[in-house]
Amino acid sequence: MTHLVCCVSAEEERRVRANDREYNEKFQYASNCIMTSKYNIITFLPVNLFEQFQEVANTYFLFLLILQLIPQISSLSWFTTIVPLALVLSITAVKDATDDYFRHKSDNQVNNRQSQVLIRGSLQNEKWMNVRVGDIIKLENNQFVAADLLLLSSTEPHGLCYIETAELDGSENTLDWIQMTMNEHLIYICVFACPHSSLFEGEVVCEPPNNKLDRFSGTLYWREKKYSLTNQNMLLRGCVLRNTEACYGLVIFAGPDTKLMQNSGRTKFKRTSIDRLMNTLVLWIFGFLVCMGMILAVGNAGWEKEVGSLFQSYLAWDTPVNNFLFSAFLSFWSYVIILNTVVPISLYVSVEVIRLGHSYFINWDQQMFCSQCNTAAEARTTTLNEELGQVEYIFSDKTGTLTQNIMTFNKCSINGQSYGKDTHNTCACSRDRMYVYIRRLDFSLFNPLADPDFCFYDDKLLESVKVGDSCTHEFFRLLSLCHTVMSEEKSEGELVYKAQSPDEGALVTAARNFGFVFRSRTPGTITTTEMGRTVTYSLLAILDFNNIRKRMSVIVRNPEGRIRLYCKGADTVLLERLHPCNQEVMSITSDHLNVTDGLRTLALAYRDLSEDEWEAWSESHRFADKATDCREDRLAAAYEEVEQNMMLLGATAIEDKLQEGVPETIAVLSLANIKIWVLTGDKQETAVNIGYSCKMLTDDMTEVFIISGHTVQSVRQELRSVWLCAHCTRLYTVGSRINAKLQMTGGQKLRNVCMIEVGRCGKFVSTACACKAVICCRVTPLQKAQVVELIKKRKKAVTLAIGDGANDISMIKSAHIGVGISGQEGIQAVLASDYSFSQFRFLQRLLLVHGRWSYLRMCRFLCYFFYKNFAFTMVHFWFGFFCGFSAQTVYDQYFITLFNIVYTSLPVLAMGIFDQDVPDHRSLEYPKLYEPGQLNLLFNKREFFICIAQGIYTSVVLFFVPYAVLSNATQSNGVPLADYQTFAVTTATALVIVVSVQIVLDTGFWTVFNHVFVWGSLGSYFIIMFALHSQTLFRIFPNQFHFVGSAQSTLLQPVVWLTIALATAICIVPVLAFRFLKLDLKPQLSDTVRKHTKTQRF
Repeated sequence: MTHLVCCVSAEEERRVRANDREYNEKFQYASNCIMTSKYNIITFLPVNLFEQFQEVANTYFLFLLILQLIPQISSLSWFTTIVPLALVLSITAVKDATDDYFRHKSDNQVNNRQSQVLIRGSLQNEKWMNVRVGDIIKLENNQFVAADLLLLSSTEPHGLCYIETAELDGSENTLDWIQMTMNEHLIYICVFACPHSSLFEGEVVCEPPNNKLDRFSGTLYWREKKYSLTNQNMLLRGCVLRNTEACYGLVIFAGPDTKLMQNSGRTKFKRTSIDRLMNTLVLWIFGFLVCMGMILAVGNAGWEKEVGSLFQSYLAWDTPVNNFLFSAFLSFWSYVIILNTVVPISLYVSVEVIRLGHSYFINWDQQMFCSQCNTAAEARTTTLNEELGQVEYIFSDKTGTLTQNIMTFNKCSINGQSYGKDTHNTCACSRDRMYVYIRRLDFSLFNPLADPDFCFYDDKLLESVKVGDSCTHEFFRLLSLCHTVMSEEKSEGELVYKAQSPDEGALVTAARNFGFVFRSRTPGTITTTEMGRTVTYSLLAILDFNNIRKRMSVIVRNPEGRIRLYCKGADTVLLERLHPCNQEVMSITSDHLNVTDGLRTLALAYRDLSEDEWEAWSESHRFADKATDCREDRLAAAYEEVEQNMMLLGATAIEDKLQEGVPETIAVLSLANIKIWVLTGDKQETAVNIGYSCKMLTDDMTEVFIISGHTVQSVRQELRSVWLCAHCTRLYTVGSRINAKLQMTGGQKLRNVCMIEVGRCGKFVSTACACKAVICCRVTPLQKAQVVELIKKRKKAVTLAIGDGANDISMIKSAHIGVGISGQEGIQAVLASDYSFSQFRFLQRLLLVHGRWSYLRMCRFLCYFFYKNFAFTMVHFWFGFFCGFSAQTVYDQYFITLFNIVYTSLPVLAMGIFDQDVPDHRSLEYPKLYEPGQLNLLFNKREFFICIAQGIYTSVVLFFVPYAVLSNATQSNGVPLADYQTFAVTTATALVIVVSVQIVLDTGFWTVFNHVFVWGSLGSYFIIMFALHSQTLFRIFPNQFHFVGSAQSTLLQPVVWLTIALATAICIVPVLAFRFLKLDLKPQLSDTVRKHTKTQRF
């Protein structure tokens, strides 16, 4: 679905009355019609032209066109500017129209979907676009939710309905449940049982539209009662109703006000360093143009005063010129028009065409296609391709990016006893290693409901379950109850779990195999099968997980009436909330957690609650839940109150294996001088072990520096000590747990402030950037973005962020380049990214092949483009000194019009799209080839001045060589060749040949397109020139074609061809000599690799 940028709502609160359109229309709420398109048939032309003339270059050429319409100024016909300008505007307009057509198509498809709306007591089919706030909609199974709805009733027991959030958050494996607003079934009776009546007239007062997907706060007023509303009562647009026959909902937000559309804002526009440099250079060129115009205007004033005045009686000044100063003023503007080609109008559109071609190459690359998940690489932007060849820092998420995000229950610690073994056990035998295979446990005889795909290798844990160990049973009971997993039982005993995260799925599956099987849930109950016995628990409360709490809890009542709180969460958070009597078990469990070899760990605990404690806490929780202000803070305080003095059960360790090719990719990228930072929320030990697994950290790194201070001052002190050891040749840093305690006592904001303050310390940045590898652990999504911004600001380096989950979006958007992994956590990261693929290993090909080639091609394109335009334009400047500064052009006006859009446009485009210095496999074999892009060596201010110097030198040769030769040359019949038209044809032909030879020298990789475009353009020059100089066109348009017969008469003269050959040799031979000497005396790595490749080929 295409995106829409929505304005922030000015509402302070929203009031919605059910079944009362007249009341709701007073507030002028948005309709459910979405419009992501920008134009319609009437507005397209004016709006698109207005947008295009926001570009300074287009406005500049429009200004030139206006000047050309003034006869006293222009010596060129109007079409010399309007044809290139119209071509550029037309190409851009066609592209914009095509994009907008697909937006219209998408909009129409969505807006014309059908919904059943309760109108005047009866259900009627309405298009989505006609749905209004306050309408009651009936949804049926597998239907999309049309708007943000408050669930009123459902055919499912207990008022539940089930939704899939694929289009909302991209996760195709997420099945969530939504519950009705009230325990009573009053709304159910009024709406569902009597769908043809309009008895329900409740009013909702809620928060205004916003983009927070996980939060909603409101109150329903109905029949003199009020009911608190949360996100659990809402069906959001973009979800799909699943496993539910039907449900009814009240439209709260429609169209652009829905959460989906509020989250569809356009990402921040990113520009490459070459774009910024190019804009600066164009301004310099414009300044240079003004200077040339002023020089020639001064020359005109002097010539008119000293020489031109002598001809006044024969050739008077044109009206309104009455003195030499006014003549110079008009001459200045005339030369601005003539010399405008130094600011190339086709430059920007050519750059966009080249980038588009590079994007298609990325999309079409079969070596970046994942057959397992049927996903190809995708360039989601066309503006950053060459920036891929200049990356210095990569910031990577760990879970799902470096790892597969497919979790397996590997080890656990229960009441101080560790369980779980690796699949292979090693033992030393003299100098050899023997591998003893550990047999996988068979759960089928013990538990008929076991998952056959579950793997575990320690039979001691199964024996502990079988003998009825109370701690072990309570451990797995917690795993079967404390979660948000949904269960589908397709047939008897065939359970399918739908989890919001792979971690939860793995833990519930482990409990299932060890005899504690989660079967089903309702809003008030959880049903399990414990050691073959069905048990139903009353679900009293769910204490939700979030990134701040880092834990979740449930409070349940068992069939015997005992109330117990079960909690699982990060060990750093949960261990601090234990009862003091747990010290011994906590110490042993902590030791187990520290040797988990990079596994993802969670601590588990419980607390028994008396009836009085439960009633007291339930009342405070109910008060916090119904609060209209500071509701989130009040709930957090209530959760904090009950999650204290818990008893430790143990801990789990889940394995998340590395993706294929991750160590090799990191090794290759490191050789390319790319620094890789891993930013993860995991604890330090897990992050370090993953660092060793993926070869970020190696055994030859002898010095390890861990920055783990709790305050800004302690961090600075640690940094000073690190600098004392800076003489070490192998320096790297792992772990950045800044202000870890403040996360708990001072809140998240204080932790972030501390992070920013440390970031302002230059020593922190210098130390980190001097490291070979940096791993930041225990960081939040916001802090990931802060780290990226820190390096962008301090190092002025090109950064790339790569991740796969919603928690990586801020980091992806903050970096110069954002890459999304389409993995197990949905596609939210992909939707926010600039490039996407399915495996981390494809990153090396994206950067070292496509990125390097794109940078190389763009640099060569720009160098050649500026060279040829200066060579073409500066001939007019030299001619000004020989034509009395009269603003007469050297070339035929049709040549001026066609030079950039016909004679030289396609060859340089072919080079910019297809060129390469070495094959793709060589780019991967020699990562050092990537370094020129990082150092910005191929196109910078120095290279620009070299290009224009070569262009000016070429213009000098192209003007003065024909001028010197032809001034005294004669035809075979004795007629002099020193006429203007012969000189113009000779100079133009020499120019086309010289720039064609130059692009032949610059092209490093020849394709069929290169040959066709180069030789075809050269041939088209002669064909068009002979046609324009023909008698036929002259007879039809005698006032337009003045060079009749010039091409034929000029190019038949041998001296002309000798002049062209001489000019070409003088222009090209120095270039060839310089390149041969450079290749021989100071070859680049690419030259050596190319030579080696050719040697191997032959």
